[in-house]
Amino acid sequence: MKKILAIVLCLLMVASFAACSSSEKNESGIKVGIILVGDENEGYTYAHIEGIKEALKNCGIDEATQTVWKYVIPETSVCYDTAVDLAEQGCNIIFSNSYGHQSYMVQAAAEYPNVVFVPCTGDTANVCGLDNVVNMFPQTYQSRYVSGVVAGLKLKELMDEGKVTDPYVGYVGAYPYAEVVSGYTAFFLGIKSIVPEAHMDVQYTSSWFDLNKENETAKALMARGCVIIGQHADSTGAPSAVQAALENGEIHYSVGYNVDMLSVAPDAALTSAQNNWGVLYTNVLKDFMAGKKVAHDYTAGYEADGVMISALGKSCAPGTAEKVEEVIKGIKDGTIHPFDVKNFTVGGAAVDTLVYNFSTWNSDYTAYQYIGEEIECIKDGYFHESEFRSAPYFELRVDGITELNN
Repeated sequence: MKKILAIVLCLLMVASFAACSSSEKNESGIKVGIILVGDENEGYTYAHIEGIKEALKNCGIDEATQTVWKYVIPETSVCYDTAVDLAEQGCNIIFSNSYGHQSYMVQAAAEYPNVVFVPCTGDTANVCGLDNVVNMFPQTYQSRYVSGVVAGLKLKELMDEGKVTDPYVGYVGAYPYAEVVSGYTAFFLGIKSIVPEAHMDVQYTSSWFDLNKENETAKALMARGCVIIGQHADSTGAPSAVQAALENGEIHYSVGYNVDMLSVAPDAALTSAQNNWGVLYTNVLKDFMAGKKVAHDYTAGYEADGVMISALGKSCAPGTAEKVEEVIKGIKDGTIHPFDVKNFTVGGAAVDTLVYNFSTWNSDYTAYQYIGEEIECIKDGYFHESEFRSAPYFELRVDGITELNN
């Protein structure tokens, strides 16, 4: 009998210790809900997963007891149902990682005013009238510009060697949205800073992630004569197509997005433009945990390590690392602005003013859903991207770039 009592007492002590440990882990009172459009097999979502895990560690949040993860959630009412489910489970801050989640997150936010909803890459937090909606987006245009410099140096090397006569660049785009336009324009202007006569074609896939479409689109652009293939697409489809062409004796190189593409294109990949999502997730969570009123928009560029490029591939031109360091320094100290208006024209004319309307459209783009301010975005000689809203709003179609479809 004494032996049985001893065992019971021991079990009670273990249970008490476990409860105490659990209480200590949850003493912040935070529970994080995470809605992801994909999973670790898709580059964009993988980058978010890594960023979230980094932020959890930075903020002392226990992943096992204080987070609820939802993978492969489509940009439909399923997202709303998922957001509501997370709120009902006690999550007091909920993130989603795709633009198409935004309207459903805002719908849920209106019903749960004590929960903070963070639709990443969204553009309505500042205009929807809800204090508990937050948008965040890194200053990706900066890393796009730097990756363009890398591409431009390679293009110049090939031209100097007589291997290429036409500085023709191709770009695999997802959709003709400002996020994509801003990125490919910054990439192009980075190239032009090295090769002023460069020109670029953009072909859209109408998908954020489609391995086959991106592969075939890259092949189509190379067939047109494009030497460098950039991308705003989330798979390895384009880089693998470029690697295959290079192995076949053709002269083509790749600049990727989100993840290092050297594993699939060891000879063709020059670098990838990347976002350090961990910085933004950390900033939002720290403000939330500190009891601060979270801002409607969070952004970060090179000055805060919010963006970067991946490791330089072995095919990069000599001196690329040094030039990259120089350009990043210039972006940080304000001597280089990717959207400096003296470096581009539109319709053959210089652009010295652009008043942007920050209202956002309804789902079928027939009327404004939320009314925003009209703000002059060109000041001091450059377009101020991600300053008045975290999500990109550079939509100018600059000379030298041709959209093959939209």
